Amino acid sequence: MYGLAASLAQGTDPVVARYRKGPWWIPGNLTGMARMSNVGRFEFILLLIVLIVGLELVARKLRLPPAAALVLGGIAIALVPGVPVIGIDPDLVLIVFLPPLLLAGAYFSVWQAFRTHLLGILQLAVGGVAFTTLAVAVATRWLIPSMPWAACAALGAIVAPPDAVAAKAVLKHVSLPERMTTLLEGESLLDDAASLVIYRFATLAVLTGSFRAMHATVTFFFLALGGLVLGCALAWVWIRLLARVRDRILSITMTLLLPWVAYIGGEQLGASGVITTVVAGLVLGWRQHDVFSADERLRWAAVWEVLVFVLESLVFVLIGISLHAIVLRHMGTPWVVQDVFRPVAGIVAVVLVSRFVWMLMTEGMRVAFLPRGRQPGWRPFLSFVAIMGWCGMRGVVSLAIVLALPAEMPNRDIMQIATFVVILVTVLGQGTTIGWVIRMTGGERGQQRGQRHHLSVSQARALIARSQEHAMRQLAFAPDGQIVHSRLLEQYAYRAELAERFSHEQQALQGRKDAHYRALLATIDAGRAELLRLHRSGEIHDAVLHQLEHELDLQQMTAEGGLI
Repeated sequence: MYGLAASLAQGTDPVVARYRKGPWWIPGNLTGMARMSNVGRFEFILLLIVLIVGLELVARKLRLPPAAALVLGGIAIALVPGVPVIGIDPDLVLIVFLPPLLLAGAYFSVWQAFRTHLLGILQLAVGGVAFTTLAVAVATRWLIPSMPWAACAALGAIVAPPDAVAAKAVLKHVSLPERMTTLLEGESLLDDAASLVIYRFATLAVLTGSFRAMHATVTFFFLALGGLVLGCALAWVWIRLLARVRDRILSITMTLLLPWVAYIGGEQLGASGVITTVVAGLVLGWRQHDVFSADERLRWAAVWEVLVFVLESLVFVLIGISLHAIVLRHMGTPWVVQDVFRPVAGIVAVVLVSRFVWMLMTEGMRVAFLPRGRQPGWRPFLSFVAIMGWCGMRGVVSLAIVLALPAEMPNRDIMQIATFVVILVTVLGQGTTIGWVIRMTGGERGQQRGQRHHLSVSQARALIARSQEHAMRQLAFAPDGQIVHSRLLEQYAYRAELAERFSHEQQALQGRKDAHYRALLATIDAGRAELLRLHRSGEIHDAVLHQLEHELDLQQMTAEGGLI
């Protein structure tokens, strides 16, 4: 976090006063921010997090995607009169934000669904990125004839990959069929490697004037293969270590280190750090139930939920803030209208349209090879294409790559403006309207018809309760046949009977079930109040308070889960 704070200031003078005329946020002192001290930078990060909390509350109140509110908030911060230009180190953005967000996304992915739809994911992550790169390169060359082909390809690679952070942020607030959700999440996890390889070779071609397609293809293959092997090996080592470390603090700390170890290790060993991190996250998520205890898993999930929230939010705010430098550089110049507006509008249009074209081609080919009885009708087919085509939000990866463009890159400012506009249009335009698109195209209805049948929550609970009753029935009797756990046997038998009844009569019994859990929550609140009274009156020690409060917390989580 210290390095991130240091990267937010553009000034390079190592000896600066803490404030010029008092705190930098007071009007009249804003000019000192570009040269503010490390303390001032840290305070700026804290202020951003405070603003993030406010923007998140506003987004929930207005029912907007949080990403849209955060980007707009970042733009508003950047446009405040007197706020100086803020420089962002792209290498720091990649290494701070990308690894934990990628691992978290992979960890919570549904492994079975990911494996089932792997071919479709690769079609989007590799084929879709390559197709968009080619389309943007051709359009850019036509719109800006003076721009070299390699630079056009570099721009295409920058804006091609949909972003994992943006996809997760939007998908949390919409309801889609399992196949669509899996394809979108899987694509956003794997497409970064393809775009980064294309970008690196295109940039090298611009700077050296040479390009070898075969060499680029072989390099991409070895980067992907190395990331796959290294990710599996690293996850295996981590799982073995976590199995030996039975301390929850050390276990959570080791898990927090894994994404950076995977990303940095992959890059240092010549593999893809992105693929290494994603594979390590997939394997760890698959084995989480064997690796973590219940207590570790609860605490781990809480820590990561906060970490991911802060990092995701900061990414989108920084996207908005980073527009400031280019806006100030070209504000009021005719260059923006004459040489930028038309090419950028064309590039944005090609980015949006090319995804629809690719989805139409690939889904059309898939449907064409299905047996006639399994082919969907025109309405589900077009609904799939429309929703998948509209879910192409760009974000942190495109931002970091475009900020890393070398100064010698031709038309560098146009490339940066085009990338920022693509991010804004996709996050704000697509992110805020995706729910409307799903409703208009019948995506939620398609979810009910086309999705593979799974047990409902109540049916699964009934099976689990019955298995618990069976286990208790075997343990309730001593070898001589005398019952020793009569109360537990009665309790589990009652739970199993209720769970089975509820799975068959859910609507009729829903009111009674909710009333039961609300009564249980009321008793928990009463117990918590008595516990706090005992502690505040000095009748129990802090250790007793924490132990009993943890038990009440677990009971409350169970009761609140029953109300869902």
